[in-house]
Amino acid sequence: MKIALISPKGPLYRRSGGVFKKSLRYQPLTLTTLAALIPAELKPELQLIDEGIADMPDNLDADLVGITVITGTARRAYALADALRQRGVTVALGGPHVTLLPEEASEHADTICVGYAEDAWPQLLRDFAAGRLEKIYRQSEDFSLADKTDMPFARRDLFDKRDFLTQAVFEATRSCPHDCEFCVAPAAWGRKQYQKPLDWVMADIRQFIARTGQRRILFVDLNLVADKAYARELFTRLSELKVQWFGLSTVLIGHDRDLLELMAKSGCKGLLLGLETVTPSSLRDANKRFNSSIDYRALIADLHRLGIAVQGCFVFGLDHDTPDVFDATVQFAIDAAVDLPRFAVLTPFPGTPLFHRLEREGRILTRDWELYDAQHVVFQPSNMSARQLADGHERAWKEVYRWRAIGQRLWRAGSLNALGLGANLGYRFYARHLHRFYTCDWPLDSRWSLPWQAARSLAILPEHRSVCG
Repeated sequence: MKIALISPKGPLYRRSGGVFKKSLRYQPLTLTTLAALIPAELKPELQLIDEGIADMPDNLDADLVGITVITGTARRAYALADALRQRGVTVALGGPHVTLLPEEASEHADTICVGYAEDAWPQLLRDFAAGRLEKIYRQSEDFSLADKTDMPFARRDLFDKRDFLTQAVFEATRSCPHDCEFCVAPAAWGRKQYQKPLDWVMADIRQFIARTGQRRILFVDLNLVADKAYARELFTRLSELKVQWFGLSTVLIGHDRDLLELMAKSGCKGLLLGLETVTPSSLRDANKRFNSSIDYRALIADLHRLGIAVQGCFVFGLDHDTPDVFDATVQFAIDAAVDLPRFAVLTPFPGTPLFHRLEREGRILTRDWELYDAQHVVFQPSNMSARQLADGHERAWKEVYRWRAIGQRLWRAGSLNALGLGANLGYRFYARHLHRFYTCDWPLDSRWSLPWQAARSLAILPEHRSVCG
């Protein structure tokens, strides 16, 4: 059976015309995990196509094509799927966007996969081989990762390591128990955290080290410390491997000094923290009140003392944000010595509570999913114009990555080293080229003062204009 797995291009990473060069991207796990899950008895002839690093072949030869879809790549995914189906190729769609909007996705596919792929994807392939393909495959209600001790490891070897910043990407858990209003995870997969067996996680890391000799690794889990008992065991075992690792956490790690120190001893060298906003009232907007229990500056200072760099993520456009939030956030990032600040525009991804609320309020400006990438303004803000939000977001990126700001942040953080400087230079490049790639094709200037409901009627509503996983 000839199977092709495709990750469609988006505006940020693409083979040509994207903001970042392909070598600044870590290797995603989705396609390599799907490849590993293909039943061996099907004797697959397999192609993996990531449009972030390679162009789509003109004449793809495949019996079945699986396409993984996030909201920002949905339009591209649907276009590819429609073209392939016209040629008689069977197309399966899956991923976060498909899980959130299965009816929409079904219009462009022979079959869709809703939810996580470990059980549904192999069954889909076996059914296709037997000629009994169903229209939809769903994650079972009793789905678990904890009992999957014999899962295959991701086929990282199927990509050329030279095409990515790193292939050392791992996952121990999925989803998150919190219910932040803007987050896709609870809307798509619920608030239960799925945990892989720690023996399996360690075996995956060990086999990768044995094959490559690489001991600097990245965890892409949304919240590594959600279950403290699991986190303690994970960090204890990581310390035995003598690795350096980077991952994601909530700021609640600041409440557990022992766990924080164990994290550092285990080899943690960098954490991505969802700081979200410097405006306390805006934390309530995002249903992320728990962040207010932490002194950001004290936590960042503690992490620096333990040798852990901080990538601080901020969101602009929350309902209590006013036009002064941009400069205030940049100044905070400099004063608090955030090693690598990152900014996003609040984005009401379909299916989230935020989308439903803004839709009820008539504030959704467009359903062009290609613009749903956390860098475009796709809704009417509460306390500023859409243009002010777009311009302020771009200005914040440029200000925080000015040479002087980079120097101040890294000097105060004590991270004036090759890794810290290199990461900042990558984001400086992004900041200075943001305007070339992120543009809106509806009027955002300050003169546009139509009521939200009237503005909604002018929004772009294209005719059709995230596989399983």
